[in-house]
Amino acid sequence: MATFDWSEGMKGDNIMWKLPRNIKLNDNIVVREDEIAVFYRDGKAIAYLDRPDRYALTSLDVPYISKIVHFLTGIKQDAEVYYLQKKPFDAKFGSKQPYAFRDKDFGMVNLRLFGEARWRIKQPENFINQFVGTERLVTGSLIEERIREQVVVSIFDALGEMKDRGINVMDIPANLLELEQIVLQKAQPHFDPYGIDLQKISGLYITLPESVQEAVDARSAMQVTGTSYMQYQTGEAMRDAAANQAGGAAGTGVGVGAGIGMGWQMAKGMTEPGQAPPGGAPQTKPCVKCGVQIPAAQTFCGHCGAKQKQVPQGPQQAKCLKCGASLQPNAKFCGQCGADQTMEHKPALCKKCNAQLPPGGKFCGTCGTPVG
Repeated sequence: MATFDWSEGMKGDNIMWKLPRNIKLNDNIVVREDEIAVFYRDGKAIAYLDRPDRYALTSLDVPYISKIVHFLTGIKQDAEVYYLQKKPFDAKFGSKQPYAFRDKDFGMVNLRLFGEARWRIKQPENFINQFVGTERLVTGSLIEERIREQVVVSIFDALGEMKDRGINVMDIPANLLELEQIVLQKAQPHFDPYGIDLQKISGLYITLPESVQEAVDARSAMQVTGTSYMQYQTGEAMRDAAANQAGGAAGTGVGVGAGIGMGWQMAKGMTEPGQAPPGGAPQTKPCVKCGVQIPAAQTFCGHCGAKQKQVPQGPQQAKCLKCGASLQPNAKFCGQCGADQTMEHKPALCKKCNAQLPPGGKFCGTCGTPVG
């Protein structure tokens, strides 16, 4: 006759513990308030004790151990005993493989998720039968790994449901609490056969690919500042140029001290490319390659030759043949340098398309042909 118990020093965060030898008739089992003792034999649980007490396996008079004693005496066999903890457990989880989320704006987006799940043992017999009997998982770490995998699968299932309802990746951060509730509802039928009660999903965090996250951040910034996409891009370009003394904008008067705040204010005051701002002054645009400001109507950059994106243009204003300053309609002399616009300075023309070349330009702004 021997007495067995799960000492406090051995518990910690262990989910279960197996007795070092099989239990026999006349042995004693000690069960504490936070424990369950499950008797197991030949691939299935025989019975369990979940009331705190010291049990002597010697009598059939106690109703809730009579089944155990009958098994030990009638068939003359011993049994394995597994102790389980009643307390809830917290398990951190993360997806090993990304979830492919088809978004209407960004296409196929790979999502990764992380969080924490709280669970407890609800049906000890089911728990032992499934993990010990069916899956042969006899250590707590293997059991926790299996539970984490099932939680991730349930979250993927919930994401699929939300996607079918029309939610896109930009809506996910604002709907995490709803997602957690959907997971709890959909996951429980999958955990019931394991005798597990999934109580809570918390700290759920879903990561987006870097390129998608940048697009989401940009759209959020535009909503906060009330700017259009082109105005946002202009502000970003000016901020980057101000931070780089060698940048194109820095060389045209935008100092290094001009930060993002100044860039946004200037961007908000601008019109879209191709539109003349108040007062009728000509509109310019940054070259898509080198960043130098060029007339909005030009198809190619006069400094690097890069082809520009075409935008609708208004009527072009005449330029001085010498200094390139804007002229009044039908002006014969430049108001900036006084150059004669009729005789002294004949315009330089492109040898290919015969378009007027910009002063000091290296490429034709209309067809992109090199000058010279």
